[in-house]
Parts: sequence; structure tokens; C-alpha cells
Amino acid sequence: MAAESRSSPTPLLKDQLDIVIPTIRNLDFLEMWRPFFQQYHLIIVQDGDPSKTIKVPEGFDYELYNRNDINRILGPKASCISFKDSACRCFGYMVSKKKYIYTIDDDCFVAKDPSGKDINALEQHIKNLLSPSTPLFFNTLYDPYREGADFVRGYPFSLRDGAPTAVSHGLWLNIPDYDAPTQLVKPLERNTRYVDAVMTIPKGTLFPMCGMNLAFDRELIGPAMYFGLMGDGQPIGRYDDMWAGWCTKVICDHLGLGVKTGLPYIWHSKASNPFVNLKKEYKGIFWQEELIPFFQQATLSKDCTTVQKCYIELSKQVKAKLGKVDDYFNKLADAMVTWIEAWDELNPAAATSNEASK
Repeated sequence: MAAESRSSPTPLLKDQLDIVIPTIRNLDFLEMWRPFFQQYHLIIVQDGDPSKTIKVPEGFDYELYNRNDINRILGPKASCISFKDSACRCFGYMVSKKKYIYTIDDDCFVAKDPSGKDINALEQHIKNLLSPSTPLFFNTLYDPYREGADFVRGYPFSLRDGAPTAVSHGLWLNIPDYDAPTQLVKPLERNTRYVDAVMTIPKGTLFPMCGMNLAFDRELIGPAMYFGLMGDGQPIGRYDDMWAGWCTKVICDHLGLGVKTGLPYIWHSKASNPFVNLKKEYKGIFWQEELIPFFQQATLSKDCTTVQKCYIELSKQVKAKLGKVDDYFNKLADAMVTWIEAWDELNPAAATSNEASK
């Protein structure tokens, strides 16, 4: 007990949160995050060559899965997990047994706030998730549940309890998350603006979700966090988190859940190659002009009372309406169903409650 009392205080949700990291390289970046991550459990999803050994700094509690592990655990259903793309991270969401997930990329470092203090990104995400959201009515002082803020005059008292928060979407200093055309036009642009704000994305409004600094309540929304079919053998890349975000937002709106964006910031250390990115994004840049109206108009029936039911119904709409755009979306719709089947196999308790609500 004496030794325990000398150690750092137990962090928030220590036994209720997994940190999921997709990677193809040694995880030296964890040294910088050690003060904030060391007491949590890590799930590392190794992409690419499974025979390569990934080195993890000593002292971290982790499990590591490579492609061979994914194939062994999921069998034929492993086809729904992308290869040679960071979309493979969603396998970590599936095998986790915790209530909350935080996912971060291995080129994301600890940022500093304007006072020069290191930002504990994970702590801020947890604060976001543990306080309600306000999707039905916008508060002009942003998050009313933060210290030093409240609901402004004219905000309906009947809505002040808010909605459960399912997703906390963090931002980035230094290299912004731009698409390839913007990268090419603004190769030297860096984000130096630190905006001290967290806000709820209103109901009915979509947003571009970035997966490199993202937390969510796995029990509330986990089955919708499928990062699609990207990378090796697929006609598109870099839309994995976008796809998950669009699906998730439609389902959150339907189920009365909230999505927050803003704090915390991480330091995004390096820009990916814009020419490589353009090759990956090329079709998506055109397709998204049809994808966005699809998601804006998507509605789910009253029978969709669980995330799984919502996601299966959405997959049918993807096949019916987006299959005409390209055959890729027929394959993606099938993969969405496979993903839910695999999720329920690995999470039988959630599957049982899903069945019970039918």
C-alpha cells in the first residue's frame, strides 16, 4: 500500500478504457505519452507484414494483433477488416472489453496549451464523454457543462439535462487534417490556433470525423464505428474515419445521442505525401458529393432501437442507393453486415441485449 500511495494518482476510467493504436512501425512515440497512457491498457493493431516485429517501450500493458491474429480470430469474417490501411484499427474496437475507447495515430505527439503546459488529451476526452451533449439546441457559450460556463439566457430548461455523449472528436495542432488537393495548394500551412472550446454538433448536421484523436463510448455506439473497406485491394483510401463518422452521426441522431468536437488538441507531427493521398482519395472526392446527400437524407425506422439494428438498416440503404454509384458500395454494404455479425460473435452480451430488444 505504501508503494501504491507514492505512485501517481489513479487516472480516470483506468479499468474502463482501452487505447487503440494502428501501426506499421515501432511505437517510440509512446515515450512522450507515458505520463498519460502508462496506467491504461493498450490494444495495438499491427498493419502490413505480420512477420515484422513491432517494438513497444517497456512498462506498457498491451496486447498486439497482426493480420494473422485477425484471420485466426475472425475466420472468413476477417474480410471486413481492411489491410494496409489504418482502418484496421476498428478490429481493436471489436476485441476490446472496455466501455470506452480512445484511438490515436503513432505520429501524434503531446501538444502544449497556450501557457506551455502539456495537454492530457485523454483526460479531456473523458471529461467530454462523461458530461452530456446538447444536440437539440445550440448553446452559444459552447459546452455548458464545462467549468466556468453554463446555459445562456433563452436556452429551454426542458433541454438542459442534455443527451448522453457517445463521441468526443479531438483536434490537432501543427499539421491539419487536410485532403490532398488542399495539401497541394497549401503545403506549408500549419494550424497554430488553439481554440479553447468544446461544442456539440447539432442533430441533423454531418461532420468530417478524423480518427487520429478520437474517443467514444463503446457501449453506446461501438458497433457503428466500422472504418469500412479501405487500402489493399480497394478503390479508395483515407475515407475510413469519414465513413464511420457519417454512419455514427446518423445513428446518434436517431438514438438521441450526442457528438462533441473541439478540445483536446494533439500535435500532429508529420504530413503524409499529398500525391499518395490524392491517389487514395481520388474517387472519394467525387463520390462524396453523392455520399453526403445520401447520409443527409437517411432515416431509420422506429424498429431500429439498437446500434446493430440501425447499422444493418443503414447497410441496406447503402446497397439500394449507393450501389448505383459504384459496385464498391455493394461490397461495402455486405462488409457492414459481416462487421456486425463479427462484433456480436466477439461480444455475446451485447448481442444478447440486441436480440432481447427485438
